[in-house]
Amino acid sequence: MYISTRASQVRNILVSIFNGSITLVILLIAPLGLAAVIINTLLVTVATYAVSSVADEVIAWLNPSREAELISPSTPKRQNLSRYLRHTLLGRRRR
Repeated sequence: MYISTRASQVRNILVSIFNGSITLVILLIAPLGLAAVIINTLLVTVATYAVSSVADEVIAWLNPSREAELISPSTPKRQNLSRYLRHTLLGRRRR
């Protein structure tokens, strides 16, 4: 599965914000100070983004490369079909 770098980054940001929001709701219920809630929420958000980014890199490393080696044909380079037909039809008319 191929996913672009931009799409991967957007997905990681959305996952981080979602996890941070859940953490914020849970911590606001708990009897903690506001500073502890904010710092903990930010740490969860940053950690989620970092772990998601590292996981994307590991998956990219594990996937086989998508580069293909191009082998030149042993026959001469063929023209496209329309050019070939035009050339052969014009050659027949001239004779």
